[in-house]
Amino acid sequence: MSSTRTPDAVAEATTGRLAARRLTLAYEDRTVVHELDLTVPDGRVTVIVGPNACGKSTTLRALGRLLKPRGGAVLLDGTELSRIPTKKIAQSIGLLPQTPVAPEAITVSDLVARGRQPHQHWWQQWSEEDERAVTDAMDRTDITALGDRSVDELSGGQRQRVWIAMALAQETDLLLLDEPTTYLDISHQVEVLDLVRQLAAPAADGSRGRTVVTVLHDLNQAARYADHLVAMKEGRIVAEGHPADIVTAELVREVFGLEAVIVPDPVTGSPLVVPGAPWTPGPR
Repeated sequence: MSSTRTPDAVAEATTGRLAARRLTLAYEDRTVVHELDLTVPDGRVTVIVGPNACGKSTTLRALGRLLKPRGGAVLLDGTELSRIPTKKIAQSIGLLPQTPVAPEAITVSDLVARGRQPHQHWWQQWSEEDERAVTDAMDRTDITALGDRSVDELSGGQRQRVWIAMALAQETDLLLLDEPTTYLDISHQVEVLDLVRQLAAPAADGSRGRTVVTVLHDLNQAARYADHLVAMKEGRIVAEGHPADIVTAELVREVFGLEAVIVPDPVTGSPLVVPGAPWTPGPR
């Protein structure tokens, strides 16, 4: 299987704090990811796409140290994650897994507040900075009015926004999101992905925004919101780079086995994948 890296992708290969080197990941005897090399560009939105069971979420879990590599390593600032204390990693990398589980009967505000645990010390359990971070995270995800409600009572979409708020409250420089639009209606999908773009945008003082890595199923959403797109198949990277450079009919055919036509998105100009040979109803 060939792998394509655009010139921009190659140029960014030395500028990322978070990287994987010859990363091999497995569940028992089944290897899922094979000697993967990936550098996450700083201050950008990186989106990983690919068919089901291609290793997207497994790779994200390893980047967040939820899965121990079978071979190779994940590096943060040049140091293997396995050599870095857990609390220090939690202060640098925030991770929202695909199916998080909330403690029974916990309220929305209490769950979001748990995102502040990596920043607390035995001599100071809660601060004005913690309060500000939680309030801001709840406001940005539109869940302030739900603060006193039990997470158990919420709809799937509401719960997903609460989990995203907890990840935001952690205020890490690197944020890993595994399918953050799951359970959300189209309006809230757009809101969440717009928020992801805002997080990565440079601040008013010119400082770099957050680095975000997310797994998405929707290729058109990925092409619209990604600065850096990584296409995977069978545990390997097939192509990576800016969506405009790599999203082609050939790539869609190779990765997804789908004939498609690529046209400019009429709103953003990003690549828009139109499936070929559409279904048509038969005669009645």
